Amino acid sequence: MPWSPWHERLHKHLRAQPGLLPEKTCLLLAVSGGQDSMALLKLMLDLKRLHFWDLKVWHGNHGWHAESSQIAYELSEWCAANNIEFYLDSTKQKQTKNESSAREWRYKQLILKASLISSNQPQVPCNHVLTGHTCSDRTETLILNLARGAALKGLSSLRKSRNLNKNLKLVRPLLLFSRAETSEICKELNLPVWIDPSNSNPAFSRNRIRQEVIPVLESLHPGCTQRISSLSERLESYADDQKTLALLALKTIRHPKGLCRIQLNNLSFTAKCILLARWLEEARVPHLSAAQLEELSKDLGPNKPPGLRTLSQGWEISWLRELIQLKNRNKG
Repeated sequence: MPWSPWHERLHKHLRAQPGLLPEKTCLLLAVSGGQDSMALLKLMLDLKRLHFWDLKVWHGNHGWHAESSQIAYELSEWCAANNIEFYLDSTKQKQTKNESSAREWRYKQLILKASLISSNQPQVPCNHVLTGHTCSDRTETLILNLARGAALKGLSSLRKSRNLNKNLKLVRPLLLFSRAETSEICKELNLPVWIDPSNSNPAFSRNRIRQEVIPVLESLHPGCTQRISSLSERLESYADDQKTLALLALKTIRHPKGLCRIQLNNLSFTAKCILLARWLEEARVPHLSAAQLEELSKDLGPNKPPGLRTLSQGWEISWLRELIQLKNRNKG
């Protein structure tokens, strides 16, 4: 069995976080056939004997180009030659016409496939979906979200793991590698790579960040991709800590019917926005942008009159001199 510095690096990373991908579990790998997902597949396949995983592969054919079906076929043949169970879902270009709809379709299919696998083998259910995202992807995501004016949560959105539902977790084991490194892994391990023409399509904003922005930043500050990715990971910790502290602070300003407006207004403007966001999230109110939260915080200020604001999906927030309340008209 080949053993490279790449294997060693990933193996140590997983050993240091045993809860990330537990031993003797079923893992469903989302594999496009590109260099990142093929590097993930090969490394996980080689580490399987040490972690006793049950590995399965899922491929999504978006139908975006003429070679889509051929890529799906050749990837399925490669998996068959390596004794890997392979699943395929296909859709048409009009159903996944942009990055957002394609991502939504992929995760929907992965959730359905993991559920099917779990029902077929309840003794070893499929509770983990893996993708080949690298630190380069995380850097691109941070830059995109920064340009869109995202808050702290948005700047740390490409996390090493997150829940897809109560039974299924998405894990990104390759965030410790860059895209340049996954290219080297594929070359050194002699892996086939299927190039998706859509990855160079400038119509997709991520591709323009990858092709135009990152090279400029790297030429100015070599190695910045890894450093920006590390910043995103630190922001992830800050966001988690902020959430914990906000929940503790909320306990001090709660009222039996909502929040105490006077106590909320004793806090700084930034703290008010943070606590309001956490309180609304806790009540399952649809997400408000940073600008919407700031506007709401101003309306709730100490010198503002009582008022009411309609939010989405039937939610209303109202405030009197001393009390802030939430109500959902759709729930009575």
